[in-house]
Amino acid sequence: MYVDCGTLFTGRELIEEGRLRVEDGRVHAVGTQEGIEPVGERVDRSGAVVTPGFVDAHLHLKGARSMDPMQWVTGTRAEDAARAVADAEALLESGFTAVRDVGSDVAIGLREAIDAGEVDGPRVFTSGRSISQTGGHGDLHMFPREWVDDGAGISTLVDGADECRRVARERHRDGADLLKIMTTGGVLSQKDSPQEAQFTDKEVQALVEEAHRVGMPVASHAQGAAGIKRALENGVDTIEHGFHIDEECLDLFAETGATFVPTLAIMYRIVTRGEDHGVPEHGLRKARAAREAHFESVRQAKEAGVPIAAGTDFIGPELVPHGENALELELLVEEVGFTAEEAVAAATSVAGQTIPGDVGGLAEGTHADFIVLGGDPRDDIGHVRDVEAVYKGGTRVH
Repeated sequence: MYVDCGTLFTGRELIEEGRLRVEDGRVHAVGTQEGIEPVGERVDRSGAVVTPGFVDAHLHLKGARSMDPMQWVTGTRAEDAARAVADAEALLESGFTAVRDVGSDVAIGLREAIDAGEVDGPRVFTSGRSISQTGGHGDLHMFPREWVDDGAGISTLVDGADECRRVARERHRDGADLLKIMTTGGVLSQKDSPQEAQFTDKEVQALVEEAHRVGMPVASHAQGAAGIKRALENGVDTIEHGFHIDEECLDLFAETGATFVPTLAIMYRIVTRGEDHGVPEHGLRKARAAREAHFESVRQAKEAGVPIAAGTDFIGPELVPHGENALELELLVEEVGFTAEEAVAAATSVAGQTIPGDVGGLAEGTHADFIVLGGDPRDDIGHVRDVEAVYKGGTRVH
């Protein structure tokens, strides 16, 4: 088949009167309608904007339906998994054809069901449960220790380099695609601070070494500068959130080639609507305090040429529901100063670099995952929500 487009964003360039040729679910050729020979059935999108399927590089397919941590502890995995299926369908329908899950105890099973064609959803790349130190961001501080020995479905708690190695090896054994660790405190964790560095150098080294040995990338929740530096100095591949980036951080990004996933969307929703959706007071306070620094960090990173990938940190409740993930692209434009093309790249070719699997852009050999928009994002970035059709592997799925 071949697809004639009015405007084609490949994730790296813009082609007017573009054409995609698809064979066996992958892009065989991409270029202009004059330059690519038509072969097979024609799909006429000549009056529309076509982009790669969007990639959310930071979310949680946990099936959560509340911002109350008590609900996370008392819910069952069966409920979580069923709701995560609904979330996966919503993501695909809204144009997200690949996602990077960075903390869930049901996402590996969901990935397998999607890959087998048993349920609809995006291509899922998952870390399984994230990894936190005791008392760290992934620990549920408000509960008795014995309630969260196993992380209560959120994180695995480990201390010391040997434990870190064991759990990293367990993630590989479980079939995770990447490792998610936490090198600072956070907003929704009660007793720590985004500025507080977590894990020691030896612990981070052990986690990264074990992951990289088997080809798994490592993502680090890192909000304050000290924890960002600890992660980058020890080989982490992506920095998540990054509220407080300084010049040393920027130098390390340049040195390592790491990608920044700022997750503006969840912070925006917490600050603007969190009080009405059960976000605890400590989370509201910390989010409000970090908001402007967060935007400024992303601006500085953009100016310095750091690769910036779109990720929302959405987890499923009404405040941060899957299906509204294109909010991240809007915020990159409206709050940071991205052009529409740059925002689409952040959610396609750049986000695709955070996961192995030939996704995120439209080039020879990539998966033929693309979407048709009802308007041009260059006219109004809100058109990234106006998804008229979704194709995965060259097949229309919505």
